[in-house]
Amino acid sequence: EAVLKAMNQAQFHRGPDEGGVWDAPGIGLAHRRLSIIDLSSLGRQPMANSDQSVIVVFNGEIYNFKELRGELASLGYTFKSQTDTEVILHGWSQWGENVIDRLRGMFAIAVWDVKKKQLFIARDRLGIKPVFYTVSNNTLIFGSELKVLYQYPGITRDIDPLCVEDYFAYGYVPEPKTIFKNIFKLEPGCTLSVKVGESQPRLNQYWNIPFKTNNDMGYEHASSQLVETMKEAIGIRMIADVPLGAFLSGGVDSSSVVALMSQLQSAPVNTCSIGFNDKQFNESEFAQQVAEKYQTNHYLETVDTDDFQLLEKLVDLYDEPYADSSAIPTYRVCELARKRVTVALSGDGADESMSGYRRHVWHMNEENIRARLPYSFRRTVFGFLGRVYPKLDWMPRVFRAKTTFQSLGRSTVEAYFHTISILNNDQRSRLFSDNFKNQLAGYNAIEVFNKHARDCPSDHPLNL
Repeated sequence: EAVLKAMNQAQFHRGPDEGGVWDAPGIGLAHRRLSIIDLSSLGRQPMANSDQSVIVVFNGEIYNFKELRGELASLGYTFKSQTDTEVILHGWSQWGENVIDRLRGMFAIAVWDVKKKQLFIARDRLGIKPVFYTVSNNTLIFGSELKVLYQYPGITRDIDPLCVEDYFAYGYVPEPKTIFKNIFKLEPGCTLSVKVGESQPRLNQYWNIPFKTNNDMGYEHASSQLVETMKEAIGIRMIADVPLGAFLSGGVDSSSVVALMSQLQSAPVNTCSIGFNDKQFNESEFAQQVAEKYQTNHYLETVDTDDFQLLEKLVDLYDEPYADSSAIPTYRVCELARKRVTVALSGDGADESMSGYRRHVWHMNEENIRARLPYSFRRTVFGFLGRVYPKLDWMPRVFRAKTTFQSLGRSTVEAYFHTISILNNDQRSRLFSDNFKNQLAGYNAIEVFNKHARDCPSDHPLNL
């Protein structure tokens, strides 16, 4: 129990409202709660059913819990709370592992089934909620942050050299790895299950991104469907028993979210923005225009572009290397929002899912050329030109062909990997010592992309 409490305290900041622990021979669960739905103590976790045969800990929000609650009630289940946690609890009793297929939301869930002596852990389809785990001395230890695992006696933190290579390429460590050997992230859309007596947990992927296109859909129809889909997605995320708001940068994505939120509620939307003291990076005037158009309750704070005092705090929060400079303004806007609201919607992910970055345009332009010539020819001819052509950064753009030659000599995956790499192959090679290269044993971070490309059921270059 002392270890459980220490693990739980390590993530106090994730749930300051309530906390609880539950243990039995061979199993211990702990939880910190940030109350969003049903603010009463009836939502406290770990949560058990009436006969104590099923116990649940859950981080996230189930958007269709009311529909599932009605279905379960019609099957004879009784509810003591208004929480989505209790829906998961009874859903497990009714559907077992298949309950995951019925949940619409963001979640990290752990279910202990007393009768089966089985622990079942699931992560939502897009990996919005985190799950870290390791196996030590025939014991499965898991939590929402790496620092939770550190509280367990005997956990080792040995750096994985392959993950260092990944980090300097991507700026983060991709799932399922972490920066440490033998500590893992549960991948999005996956479950992990283990029964008492089994030596290793079983991993299963229950969902992956579908690649279905409707080329017969016209522009007007597609535009209308996008707006309706966004409106529905935003609407179900506005169900909360606590103050609600939105991050507003003034860009297309967050502005669209705020515009639709203003249509879905009668009260003014609470919006939060961060400005910078350097005009080159300050976009707060655009956020102000959107706030005025939709008459929001708008809150703005200005931060220093050299806000380096946050670095120590961010290192403590992320637990492993993370090289996205937007982490600083993101923390500041969350800090501002928390003064006003408990739940905030954002426009994150739109550029990725709708190919909104300039790199996507350049990639497709180059891909149109690559598609006209055989890969063997391109690799031979353009690969050679890319090596011998001088790097003329000081010349007009028309003469700076070295990068273009290099890109045309690569495969689709190689070209995009090179484009997004924090440090490219040559830079990482110069950075790493001979001893470290020996530890890599030929491993290259592009293997992460190659795996996804092999698993992708589409050959379109943007899908790859």
